[in-house]
Amino acid sequence: MSLRKDKEKVLGEIFDEARIRTFLEYKAPAGINTDYHLLEKAYRGMRGENFETFVRLFVEAGKDLNAIGPEGKTFLQVIKTHRNSEEYTAALEQAGAK
Repeated sequence: MSLRKDKEKVLGEIFDEARIRTFLEYKAPAGINTDYHLLEKAYRGMRGENFETFVRLFVEAGKDLNAIGPEGKTFLQVIKTHRNSEEYTAALEQAGAK
């Protein structure tokens, strides 16, 4: 029996500023800080250069870069422990995250 892929993986999706802005519209699950959730969604769904643009738009929208997540830490504190997060942490730090 052969397994069929239901969904092809999308590689190289174009993230223009309008597409990046859509990441500001996600609703957070109950009990999760919305700003923290938005940062996490963008981090997981974007390349570094797109994340930098997202952070700029996030700050312009008056969002909190230092929102606390479920682990009691800011998003920057969490991703600093991830391998290959340098580009993302740099974008957050340049915008004033702690």
